[in-house]
Amino acid sequence: MMDEGKKNLLGVWVNALDYEAAVNKIITAARESKPCGVSALAVHGVMTGVLDEIHRYRLNQFDLILPDGQPVRWALNMLYKTGLPDRVCGPTTMLLVCEKAAEEGLPIYLYGSKVEVLETLANNLCKRYPKLKIAGYQPSKFRQVTPEEKREIIQQIRSSGAAITFVGLGCPRQEVWVYEHMDSLSMPLLAVGAAFDFWAGNVTKSPEFLSQLGLEWLYRLLQEPKRLWKRYVLLNPLYIWLFILQALKIRKFEPQEATPPSQEMRYG
Repeated sequence: MMDEGKKNLLGVWVNALDYEAAVNKIITAARESKPCGVSALAVHGVMTGVLDEIHRYRLNQFDLILPDGQPVRWALNMLYKTGLPDRVCGPTTMLLVCEKAAEEGLPIYLYGSKVEVLETLANNLCKRYPKLKIAGYQPSKFRQVTPEEKREIIQQIRSSGAAITFVGLGCPRQEVWVYEHMDSLSMPLLAVGAAFDFWAGNVTKSPEFLSQLGLEWLYRLLQEPKRLWKRYVLLNPLYIWLFILQALKIRKFEPQEATPPSQEMRYG
């Protein structure tokens, strides 16, 4: 197990740890019914915090920001000599947490996406882990929810008996959701991005050799060019440039230079 603590990457606190340490922290919080905000951030996710000081504040309140994506892992290794052997990606973390939850009888909840995706995802997870207990699932409303709707969502998750909730709303909406619900739900809340579509079989994961080369973004770009071209074509070069500035100590990126949200966004 490897856990080097939180490291400042462009003003965003990212945990330098491996899968075993991440899963252990999540399952421990689930056992103890403690709040635990978790997200796995690749370059795009980190940059949402770099470019938006309000969102940077949200991310820096999370208990765990996993180094998803090789460029994030490489940056931590180069800046802090952490020696991370691999990235810690959201979809894989989801499966490892489900495996451990099944062993320990900890029910999970699925929030986000569409009903048909959730149904297929739930079936696939139960086939993979026959002892896994799925306490319930709830699709996204694909809009901002009212305060009353938010209370209903919280109550449904609480009353389900779930010990862990996975959130698949897309970045950065899912991170906003986790931030806004951390204090209301005494359990780990994991923003896992495309994991719902991956494990429901709607989207294919990048081949492992591309992921190891840090080219998973290219695979996803070729799959969804219209939706993703701005994310990768514009943000990837900016990330590299800002990393160089941090590495050469030309520019400081202070995590505390962030602004708390003035009001809830209540994504649903």
